[in-house]
Amino acid sequence: MISVRSASQAAPVTAAWQNRHRYRSFCQTEKVLRNIAVPVLAPVPAFELGVVCEAFGLDRAPPGLPAYDFAVCGEQVTPVSTTSGFAVLPSHDLSRLAEADLIIVLGAAPPTPPPPAALVQQLHDAVTRGATIASACTGAFVLAAAGLLDGRRATTHWLHAPLLASLYPQLTVEADQLYIEDGPIVTSAGSAAVIDLCLHLMRREHGAEVTNRIARHMVVPPHRDGGQSQYIEMPVPEPDTADELAGVLQWTLLHLDQPLTVDALAARASMSPRTFARRFRQRTGATPASWVNRQRVLLAARLLERGNDTIASVSTRSGFGSPDTLRRHFVQARGVTPDRYRRAFRLTEPENSTPRPPGHKEDTTVAPAFADPGFAALQPPAVARIWHRQRQSPGQAT
Repeated sequence: MISVRSASQAAPVTAAWQNRHRYRSFCQTEKVLRNIAVPVLAPVPAFELGVVCEAFGLDRAPPGLPAYDFAVCGEQVTPVSTTSGFAVLPSHDLSRLAEADLIIVLGAAPPTPPPPAALVQQLHDAVTRGATIASACTGAFVLAAAGLLDGRRATTHWLHAPLLASLYPQLTVEADQLYIEDGPIVTSAGSAAVIDLCLHLMRREHGAEVTNRIARHMVVPPHRDGGQSQYIEMPVPEPDTADELAGVLQWTLLHLDQPLTVDALAARASMSPRTFARRFRQRTGATPASWVNRQRVLLAARLLERGNDTIASVSTRSGFGSPDTLRRHFVQARGVTPDRYRRAFRLTEPENSTPRPPGHKEDTTVAPAFADPGFAALQPPAVARIWHRQRQSPGQAT
């Protein structure tokens, strides 16, 4: 039987970890972190394993950077398949985890089988003796199944965060974070966020100067602005659903640059504002104002990614009205400014603005943001289909 600690047992475990790490912030030259182990279960996520090996498994002693006693561990010392089709050969079995100061747990995309009892026991023993346990991406599911996240904050890949929260309601999932440290447990977001996790662990142990040197060797920034929220795809509801609000949702997506009050939307739905607000929340899970705001942020993000409009133009086309208002809402939703987001995600060269076709005229029968013939390419399929229908039958736009 697998023994799992309850949330009430987390306090003594955290106290043991804090006692071991009490003086780290005052003496970052003290090398507490020396021994690192990575347990692997089939199928091993190849990218995450590669990043961890690059960060901690290389001998960096010649240039004066920290070197670690690093090991990849399996249930047996036999080949373990990966998500990329090849196999890895662990150098040790799971008993090697008993020596580790840091254990980094990987995980394949859920659903996955429960972790083996031997691994769960090793993880609990490691926390008890004051070691740090970290998870990369969906490795959080392994820690949650082992009971190590009970009563704690955690993150994972944004795509799987809702499943983690539903399967393990005893923990708090924060899907917008790149990594979260809660006592002896550190969890990271998806894929490339394992780089941020590794650099965070190094920075905590060795300070910023050493970590910056390692980051330069890895050719990555030592710290990324914003959180995972800037990478989350914000889904647009499919407007073809046959319900009483489908027409209003469809119309709203086409007129995000216009004033959209609850009273105006309720009138379009032939409802009282109170009834409309109640049914809108039932339909979308959000208030009309927050839903419209999310759609405007999504539209602004797509304009920033694929267009060469000025920030002022983006703010107008997305309905925020001014660059300051766009910036405030965008930072709140995505964790970065519009300028930083554009630099990170631009899909067209800045100097290659797309000229208007000869003789082009604005179609005044639809919202200006959607009058651009190239605008459908910026949208999810559901909105693109609406745009094409509107272009074919402009009189139906209103």
